[in-house]
Amino acid sequence: TIRKKSKGSTMAAATLSRQIPIVCPGHTRPVAEVQFYTVDEPAERGSPDTSPRHFLVSACHDKSPMLRDAGTGDWIGTFRGHKGAVWSCRFDPSGYLAATASGDFSVQVWDAITGRSLYTFAHRHVVKCVDWSLDSRRLATGGHEGLLRVFDVENPKADPLTFVQASDKKISISKCSWIDNSTVLAAGEDGTIRFWNVDESDPSKQLVKSIKVGDMGIRDIELKTLDSGKTILTVSSGDTVSFYDASTCQKLKSHKMPIHFREEGGASLHPSGTKFITG
Repeated sequence: TIRKKSKGSTMAAATLSRQIPIVCPGHTRPVAEVQFYTVDEPAERGSPDTSPRHFLVSACHDKSPMLRDAGTGDWIGTFRGHKGAVWSCRFDPSGYLAATASGDFSVQVWDAITGRSLYTFAHRHVVKCVDWSLDSRRLATGGHEGLLRVFDVENPKADPLTFVQASDKKISISKCSWIDNSTVLAAGEDGTIRFWNVDESDPSKQLVKSIKVGDMGIRDIELKTLDSGKTILTVSSGDTVSFYDASTCQKLKSHKMPIHFREEGGASLHPSGTKFITG
């Protein structure tokens, strides 16, 4: 038996579920990556109480990553200085610094409050991804060189640590992500995610483990710790979004999508672990 809704109840349900999106104009070319971040700000001047404020940073091919108020969509500022498309932009865990990876063969570190460029880390090819360590002391980068680099932000003039993805061929890195202060995940165009211990001095022990996702390049990865304490790795590759237990590398579930992650796109898991978005 199919129970039909009355016209009134259908209209009421539609009204309740209707949402008006916030449109954020400003970018003039495709947006490559976005990140939401929350910081605790003083509720009132001089008060010890704090209230959360949400921000949104966007990387774009127009060379101008932007910072916005995530609640209203209002523009706050633009990080100006790159001469090529910006592929990745990340806040550090404290919310005081930002880092951007660009097609101009560089990564820049910015004062997230003033927008001033603090450091520039030169590379030899397009840089596709950047991520902060959990203690905000180091940056991991990757791109078309096939090298995972780790920079010491507290000693920016020091040479970075480097990790070659494969000895027999160059494998571009599409995304990188710290799982703890010593381990970086590097997602490759060969369909493999490699776990690197960046504090291990013995090269034979630096590659801890790997996940072979498939034969297609990996377009996006995300690490998220659920309320249960389990950390889930979300992977977008080919026409599939897959979910892995980050500690065991066991595949938990995968979903075929009506889209293909050839050049762009990704997925994000809801904090409840029960649903995800993709595009």
